[in-house]
Order: sequence, then C-alpha cells, then structure tokens
Amino acid sequence: MTETFKPDPDAVEIVEQETCFQGFYRLDRLSLRHRQFSGAMGPVIHRELFVRHDAVCVLPYDPQRDQVVLIEQFRVGAYGKSENPWLLELVAGLIDKDEEPEEVARREAVEEADLQLTSLWPITTYYPSPGGSNERVHLFLGRCDSDGAGGVHGLAEEGEDIRVHVMPLEDALALMREGRLDNAASMLALQWLALNRAEVRGLWT
Repeated sequence: MTETFKPDPDAVEIVEQETCFQGFYRLDRLSLRHRQFSGAMGPVIHRELFVRHDAVCVLPYDPQRDQVVLIEQFRVGAYGKSENPWLLELVAGLIDKDEEPEEVARREAVEEADLQLTSLWPITTYYPSPGGSNERVHLFLGRCDSDGAGGVHGLAEEGEDIRVHVMPLEDALALMREGRLDNAASMLALQWLALNRAEVRGLWT
C-alpha cells in the first residue's frame, strides 16, 4: 500500500491571515509555508480560502420499492454555465447550529421533501473542493417510505422552491450516465448505492 505524507506538528506555518469578507460565508486570504516532500520548508505562498459550514447530504431510499427520492431546485452556481441551472440533487443542508450531522439529515428531509427518515447509513465524508474551501460533506443514505412522496416544499422564509421527484434507482443511474445529474454528492451516493444495493436491501427490508 502506498504511504502518504505524514506531517509533523510544525509542517504548516501561517505567516499572515486576513478576513477579506464576512457574511453568511467568509473569505480569508492566507500567506503560509508548508513542509515539502524533501523535508525542507517551502516558500511563502498566498491562497484565498472560502470558509464554509460543513454540509450534510442524504439520498432518501425506499428499499421496498427500490426507489430513490431526488429534489430539484435553482442553483446560482450552475447559472451561466449549465443550459439548465435547475439541478437534480440530494436533500442537503449546512451544519450551522449545534447539531450532529444525523440531526441535520433528518431535519432537511422533512423541510425539503416532507420525508421521515427511519434509518441513516453513513456513506463517507469528503472535501468537495479542498484547493480553496474548508467545507467537509457528510454523506448519508436515508431509509424512507416513498409512497405519496412528491410536491413542492422548502422554507418560504429562505426563498426555497424545491420540487420532489421519486424514481426507480435504475432511472436515476441512467440520468447520471446521460449527464443530466451532474453534481458530486448525488453521483457519489448513487454510485455507492448501486454497488451496495443488495446489502442495503438485505438489512433494510
């Protein structure tokens, strides 16, 4: 197995850190040096860091019907780059209070899809863009009953307008293969479920 770099306590030196913007999110400018693979400290480099709350994403799955629940909403990050900035996604939310990731998953499922999750299966945690953001995503599979799921949901005070879609897992995988479902959390969760479907259904049905 390939060994990765093991940093010592002094492997990173922050020379200067400045907050350039502070709103719901924060943008910092850092000047720093870090240990190089040779063992020597490298030169001072300058980086902007997008400081975000950690996030939770959950794929609601009905193991009895082998169906998944996806949500559709406008995403400003896709506007101007995608032909259609209304994206199919997972239920998701930020950990912006004193909550555990599992609590956020259950709360957001109710707010965004009017779904009760009866079990949660941790898939992984990952950094979606570590070159410029410190956000870490907690990814879950959530057991649900998809019977009657649908409609438009979300919190009006947050400007949310979220439409719920229920579909067989195979249909969701086809959308991903066609490039019509193109955000990282959704792709990771669907691929994981495709690989582990037999085990999940064996334990959840």
